[in-house]
Amino acid sequence: MTRLIMVAALVAALGLPAVMSAQPASAAGTSLGSVTLKQRVMADGKPLAAGTYQLRLTSDAPKPGPGQNPDAERYVEFVRGGKVVGRELASVIPASEMDALAESRKPAPNSVKVEKLKGDDYIRVWINRGGNNYIINMPPA
Repeated sequence: MTRLIMVAALVAALGLPAVMSAQPASAAGTSLGSVTLKQRVMADGKPLAAGTYQLRLTSDAPKPGPGQNPDAERYVEFVRGGKVVGRELASVIPASEMDALAESRKPAPNSVKVEKLKGDDYIRVWINRGGNNYIINMPPA
């Protein structure tokens, strides 16, 4: 036990990570696939043109509310031609919880689904990647 405490103290003193591990699939900068938007939408308060975009998960997240999981929401970037042209907040829902929540058919693993919500008030981009579902709702522009 003393040896373990000494090693932990040494690691802390040197500022070294105690455990080396690979980044999870939900790590920041992870590509979530691509999406084609058939109409212009509002993303983070700014217009985003119709077209095809690469989707990239960021490490940015809003401050969680009381009792909310800190990983429940993350920003997703819309990338075109190597440049970030928009971003929007995504709800992050583990696949294990989706069956109880999903009213429509889920996208296949590692795929993206775009659908208009009832009343055409929002466009939903639903990404199923790495055991998580990332759901983005954007109003038409």
